[in-house]
Amino acid sequence: MKLLYSLTSPYARKVRIVAAEKGIPLEMQLVVLADPDCPVSLYNPLGKIPVLILDDKESLYDSSVIVDYLDQLSSGSVLIPQDTKSQYQVKRWEALADGVCDAGVAVLYESRRAENLQDPSFIAKQMGKVERGLKVLNNDLGDHLFCVGQTFSMADIALGCTLEFLQRRFPEVSLEMNYPNLARLYASLMLRDSFIETTPPQS
Repeated sequence: MKLLYSLTSPYARKVRIVAAEKGIPLEMQLVVLADPDCPVSLYNPLGKIPVLILDDKESLYDSSVIVDYLDQLSSGSVLIPQDTKSQYQVKRWEALADGVCDAGVAVLYESRRAENLQDPSFIAKQMGKVERGLKVLNNDLGDHLFCVGQTFSMADIALGCTLEFLQRRFPEVSLEMNYPNLARLYASLMLRDSFIETTPPQS
């Protein structure tokens, strides 16, 4: 299997962490979406990463679909529980974490436009999503060690990738000051080998 990815994509990082946690070997192909010869659109009509190309050349996207596939592919540590209640709780955490990340990415792209073309109301709307999402995630986590139940799961992976993206791109979003429960979990996640091995460049 081959993964089309970038070093800075939080969504691709989710997949890389799942593969590392479950010991699934992937051929890694680093891509640059802006390159004219970028192969991503050949496998994902939306032109987005990550894309997982299976051995039979079928392709899977987006990250949520890929991590579900990888989790079922290997009998190692289960990251998405099988019982219905825990499963939808994990997927809810993942959906909210991804949604917060989506809003942050939208702000990042808007801020890269010429200043006179930027839409302050759009940026404010997206940052409102980030702040509301983080508040709910922080409150839902409370003093628990993990997002769902007593074990590390896909919920923690999605949350950790989103929090790292926000800390790297929006340092003004202070976890320690505004979301202490998330800050505590984030600090512990960053010590896991799978997170250390997939740390994005700081540029």
